[in-house]
Formats: sequence, C-alpha cells, structure tokens
Amino acid sequence: MTTTLERPVHHRTAAPGWAPLLVLLTGTFITTLDFFIVNVAIPATQRDLHAGPAAIQFIVAGFGLALAAGLITGGRLGDLYGRRRMYALGLGLFTLASLACGLAPTAGFLIGARVVQGAAAALLMPQVLAIVNTVYVGEHRARAFNAYGLAMGLGGVFGQLIGGLLIHADVAGLGWRAIFLINVPIGAVAVPTALRMVPESRAGNGTRLDPVGATLVTAGLVLVVLPLVMGRQQGWPLWTWLCLGAAPVVLAVFVLHQRRIGERALVHLPLFRGRPFAVGVGLALVSQLAVASFFLVLALYLQDGHGLSALRSGLIFVPLGVGYFASSGLAARAAARLGHRVLAVGALTMAAGYGLLAATAAETGTAGNAGWLIPGLVVAGVGMGLLLSPLAAVALSEVGHRHAASASGVVSTALQSGGAIGVAVVGAAYYGVLGAGRHTAAFTVSLVIAAAICCATALIVRLLPSGR
Repeated sequence: MTTTLERPVHHRTAAPGWAPLLVLLTGTFITTLDFFIVNVAIPATQRDLHAGPAAIQFIVAGFGLALAAGLITGGRLGDLYGRRRMYALGLGLFTLASLACGLAPTAGFLIGARVVQGAAAALLMPQVLAIVNTVYVGEHRARAFNAYGLAMGLGGVFGQLIGGLLIHADVAGLGWRAIFLINVPIGAVAVPTALRMVPESRAGNGTRLDPVGATLVTAGLVLVVLPLVMGRQQGWPLWTWLCLGAAPVVLAVFVLHQRRIGERALVHLPLFRGRPFAVGVGLALVSQLAVASFFLVLALYLQDGHGLSALRSGLIFVPLGVGYFASSGLAARAAARLGHRVLAVGALTMAAGYGLLAATAAETGTAGNAGWLIPGLVVAGVGMGLLLSPLAAVALSEVGHRHAASASGVVSTALQSGGAIGVAVVGAAYYGVLGAGRHTAAFTVSLVIAAAICCATALIVRLLPSGR
C-alpha cells in the first residue's frame, strides 16, 4: 500500500487495516525495549569490555539523552519529508546501530553506537503517533492509540525479563550482545514491510526545517537531561548545576525564536492554546515521573535488597505486565464510559498499588519472600494501563494533520524528559535513604513519593475539558 496522504482529511473514509499498525508498533516496542533492557547487561558488559563506571553510565544514558534531545526535530522532519519515509529511515538506522552495539569491540564504540540508536529512535518514534493520528478515525483511532500505549508499556515492563532471558540463554555464546543483535532480523523485516504497507503522509506546506530552532531545542534539552541522568552518579558536581541553570535560558530563546518565525517554526506554538494538547503534554511529563522511577527502584530493591538475579527479578516484573496488559485492553471501553476521568482513575489506581507495595515491603523486608509483592504489582500495572494507554489520544485529539508529527514529537519529548527527571528525583531519594543496607526504607520512601506524584497527576486531569 503506497498511497500518499498529502491531504489526509480527504482520504480518511476508512482505516487502512491493522497490518500497518503492527509494523509501526514493532518499531515502538523494540526502541522502548532497548531503553530498559540494557540495565540487566551492565555487569557482563563491564567485564567483557573492561568498562569503567563513567563508561557504563554513558552506555545507559547516551541512548536516552539522544532520544530526548532529538524527538521534536524528528517529528518536524516527518511533517516535512514524509512520516512513513522518516519512520523507515529511523528504523533502518536503529537496526544498523543495534548491529554495531552487538559487535562493539570497546566501551567507547558501544557508547557511540548507543547514541546513534537513540538518535534513530528519536526519528522514528514521533512518526508512529502522527501516522496513527492521521490515518485512523473514530473507534479505530482509539484502539490504535491503546495498542501504542500497550506496546510502550510492554517494552518497558518486560525489558528486564527479556534481557535476563537472553543473557541466561547465552544464544550462540553471544552473552550480553544478544540483547542488541536480536533487533537486526526484526528490523530487516520491518523496514521493507513499512515501506510497502504503511500509508505516507506529510504536512504538505512546503516549508523547510528550522536549523536554528533545531539547534536551540536540542541544546536546551541536553542541558536538562544530561545533568539529570549523570548528576546522581557523579555526586552533583558544579557543571550539573550550571547546565540546569542555563537550560531555561536556552529554551526561552527557543520559544522567542519560534514566535518570531511563525509558520516556519519547528514547534507550532499555537498548539498549546488547545487545552487537550497543553494539559496532555503536562500529563505526559508528570505521569512519567512516577513510572520510570518506579522501574528503577523496584529493580534496585529486588537485585540489591533481595539479592535476586537479573532473570529472577525480571520474573517479578511479570505481574506488573499482566496488570498492564489486562487494563490496556479495557482502556478504550473505560474511556467511552468515563471520558477523561479514566486517566484520573488510572493515576489513583497506580497510587494505590504503590501504597500496597510500600506496606508489603515494610512488613516483609528484604528477608521475606519477594512474591508477596505480586498483588501490589498487579494493582500498579492496572493503573499504568488505564493512564498511559489513552494518554496520547487525549493529547493529540485536537491536533490537525499538518502538525501531527511535530506535536507527537513534543508529547514524546515530555514522556522521555519526565522519565529522566523522575529517575533523578526519586533515585536521589532512594540513595539518600539507603545508607548502610536500608533497602526496605529506601524503597518505601521512594514509593510514597511516586504515589504522591500519581495523586498530583489525577488532579491535573481535572484541567482537561469535559467530554469523551
């Protein structure tokens, strides 16, 4: 299927079927998976490549930094040059970068390949939301957005389990390299399939990319994300505070520049006049404070506190995924009945799950069976599914086709930036309480903070206009 949707509003009489969506969600899943899966490979990578602590930090952080910094620019490229084209290009680059990661002879080479992976993910990820928002309508669109949220959630929730299984299986003696090389055959099939099956669309306004705006927004996001992902491990040196102080200035200059150039802007600022988009971006940012940080502290508590292996701790994540999967399937139906309030229900259910986990951990401690955490994990997973699955649909509900990919880039940037900030803030609380083996206290304090963030998310939902 090679139809070009230059004027999508005239070509959306029917959804193009679910096969294109499966191709798009393949890219979403593997890029989200690679954000999380690398954590379980850190010990083996360190031994094999003789990597020091700083190198390990950049292996983990390089991907997220390039991803967060490039999403807005990646979205705009899709608007201008074709979303299917940019998706296929991004997925192709991601596949090649994964091959480079899997064959990396040194830690420095792996760091560079991870940065390229993140940049490629930043190119493909905004196109998924934009294509869904452009070619699907009505109930089909709601289901497609729920499927997108499900793919992202499963990639995050099961990342540690999949990584642990691959490393434990030691396929063909590849060890940790298998977590990257598994992307190669997937990408080799998905790229030509995308070019054949996914409809093309673009803004069609003939404008060019704004290089000044791209430079400013990239620099501003790097100044925010880099110190947040590196600061805690390095003890918050002076450079981290200088970066954080400079970031608002650079981003303010970016906004002024966007206002000055008008229609040629990288980000169409009038989008923020629409309450669903403005509030949706805020929800994306705040909700991720409590999601990404939870994955971090749970993994630390299971592996460092309970002493579980990467594989066994990954298995503990399964109930979280079961709850997420079950509620994601019901999210569209719940949204039809509750409207935007389903987001608040999801956030409050997450808070309840975190509270149950905190109470369980306080009662059992690290000497108890980690299986007692399962009920709280299921409840938290149900809340995540109800919150995250409909979120993109809410944020993009009033965005026109002309700015679909750039708006999707803004939403994706909010998600990634929220994750980085959450990991920094809640992670700092965790390590601040940890002290001499106080794993249970550190875990419960982190959960209380995350639950409070979930309650704040539910309050923000009230700012959305009424409707379904």
